[in-house]
Amino acid sequence: RIRQGWRQYVVTRPLYSEDAFADEHEKIHRHHKTVRHHVKQYFTCDLKRAKNAALSLLPFIGWMRIYQLKEWLLSDIVSGVSTGLVAVLQGLAYSLLASLPPWYGLFTAFFPVIIYFFLGTSRHISVGAFPVLSLMVGAVVTRLVPDEGPPVNITGFEGLTSDEQRVMVAASVTFLMGIMQLAMGLLQVGFIVMYLSDTLVSGFTTAAAVHILVSQLKFVLGLVVPGLSGPLSIVYTLEKIFVQIEKTNVCDLVTSILIMVVVFIVKEINDRYKAKLPVPIPIEVIMTVIACGVSYAFNFQEIYKVDVVGRIPVGYESPMAPNMQIFGQTAVEAFPMAIVGFAVAFSVAKVYSVKHDYIIDGNQELIAFGASNIIGAAFKSFAASTALSRSAVQESTGGKTQIAGLLSALIVMVVTLAIGFLLEPLPKSVLGAVVIVNLKGMLMQIREVPYLWRRDRPDCLVWLGTCLASILLGLDLGLAVGLGMELLTVVFRAQFPRCSVLANITGTDIYKDRKDYMTIYEPEGVKIFRIPSPIFFANIDFFRGKLVEAVGFNPLRVLRKRNKALRTIRKLLKKGELQMTSKGLLLTSFGPIEESEDESNMEDLDQPTDFKDLPVQVNWNSELPANIQVPRVDVHSLILDFSAVSFLDISALKGLKAALKELIRVEVEVYIVACDAYILEKLHSCKFFDDEVKSSMFFLTLHDAMLHILEKHPVNSENTKVCEKVITTATIHGNQCNGVSSLRSRDKFVHVSN
Repeated sequence: RIRQGWRQYVVTRPLYSEDAFADEHEKIHRHHKTVRHHVKQYFTCDLKRAKNAALSLLPFIGWMRIYQLKEWLLSDIVSGVSTGLVAVLQGLAYSLLASLPPWYGLFTAFFPVIIYFFLGTSRHISVGAFPVLSLMVGAVVTRLVPDEGPPVNITGFEGLTSDEQRVMVAASVTFLMGIMQLAMGLLQVGFIVMYLSDTLVSGFTTAAAVHILVSQLKFVLGLVVPGLSGPLSIVYTLEKIFVQIEKTNVCDLVTSILIMVVVFIVKEINDRYKAKLPVPIPIEVIMTVIACGVSYAFNFQEIYKVDVVGRIPVGYESPMAPNMQIFGQTAVEAFPMAIVGFAVAFSVAKVYSVKHDYIIDGNQELIAFGASNIIGAAFKSFAASTALSRSAVQESTGGKTQIAGLLSALIVMVVTLAIGFLLEPLPKSVLGAVVIVNLKGMLMQIREVPYLWRRDRPDCLVWLGTCLASILLGLDLGLAVGLGMELLTVVFRAQFPRCSVLANITGTDIYKDRKDYMTIYEPEGVKIFRIPSPIFFANIDFFRGKLVEAVGFNPLRVLRKRNKALRTIRKLLKKGELQMTSKGLLLTSFGPIEESEDESNMEDLDQPTDFKDLPVQVNWNSELPANIQVPRVDVHSLILDFSAVSFLDISALKGLKAALKELIRVEVEVYIVACDAYILEKLHSCKFFDDEVKSSMFFLTLHDAMLHILEKHPVNSENTKVCEKVITTATIHGNQCNGVSSLRSRDKFVHVSN
């Protein structure tokens, strides 16, 4: 009951073990579905399921049915136009990262967007080129078709120019990436993104930003630097840049610095006054238009030898089948690209879905991006995901649905079909500057390192390891290293959990780590051990070691010592050197008698102590005759808190049973509390219980077990006048405790009575 006016509660109920609770409270026996039932249900089809499948596969039907034409259409139009302008610019810029001619970025900003409109579940992300993916595509492209030297011998390259070969490589690896994403979506493995923690993604994208920054230096400085890939490629690229630093094109450098400064300042204004501005100032688009005009007016290409975008073909190119030989050459790179592309897009989509209160489906997102990349690759676009900056423009300018995305694709189409020629004088250094200034968010993630170091050092090591490996070894190998480190931290945390010995917080039914609190109650002879982790094959030995450390003795060693002592006593009795008296066993021979060192039948030493042929039962904690030494065991009861144990495997079951038997055989009563019903059911099904390890040792709560122990082992003291009520204000089964409690005040022990 709850006492009115007091912040406390009083509960009166019987003391429950698991068996007692099961006897008193009937449990519902649920029939679990078999694999056959799940398969049958999966392939069963009816009208309702067909309708749900259609809505799931074509999510746009769901939001189109609730589309509010008057309220949403204008916002989507404004958002679509703004996003389309940014998409054009970023498409051109990110094509340079992919080592492709700039206009192929326009294809990436068009075809994947159209497919995602029908299949995607997010209403706010802007699909298209993403700098990290573009860079990963560029690494594959430059590996197979290097700037210097012949391309890799691949059937289908014959008769093609270098740019056409690169487009074939980029389209083929994108096609393969799309197949992988589509397959993962159909197999319902969207959960795979959970293995990429925020820490790992942050370290990886920071490293990618460093790669992008270095790759754009050649455009900013106006240098000719061949694209490199593989381990340490960033070091070799920097070497080539600094070797020819005196050849820097001053016009490119000044233009880039001017663009970066202006864009950076205006972006900061956009961020600071975003609540007051109706739409963000499209500064990249404005500066691009100005740069195009100035470049054309002053003929930068001819007079200052500035590298410009050049001819942009009008219209779209005919579809192209992927090259199967390239699949074999790029499969290793395509898989991390598929994972990274989906992980980034899903993370951004999740942010906006929470903000605008709708649901996104990870598996359907995989299908949507897989189909987008497959169809886009057929029309010579490269890997598509989403970019946070572009998605932020689409959402912040009022975009409500993917109608805005569709309109942005139409803007890109207009540029491709009609006005692309206006962008031909655009210096590539301007595109490089726009790319670099948009790296601010990713580069500033390095500020997370001090926080992670203070709060969670394993996570900090994952961040640093992923970042450094991705910078030095390349993005694909760096991601693999990051995943390996992340899995190692999980294994480390699970294999070496922070075990603790608990104690009662005086006057409550609450138990906490004995090291953390000043005033605690610890009955003599009782230990409470907690392991906050699943117990499995990798940590069962660690668990047993920590258990031995907690109780203060090795039960197997004590058991063997006791059985050796019994052998010695039996031999002395047989020789007549020990006699039974009223005071117990008395040594009749003179001089010390050494303990038997007979090591035969060692397996018998691990069996329970057997007193059946002895005239008296030995008190192991008293002084033994014949110079026999056996370690004292001051613990009579051990409670194992399983409240944080989520599963046990077969190896752990065997190890746990062995540990329990060792303790029971040295006369320590073991109790397991707060065990999950699934684990208890598994113990029964695996024949865990026998004559020694019994189901009666399981109790519902830690407090139930403690009350049971205090009833069975009252804490007696001759100096106690009145019962000390330290564990509960209630009585135990109607009998008041007649003992004394040990109350610890950090560093001193006192006996308290009242």
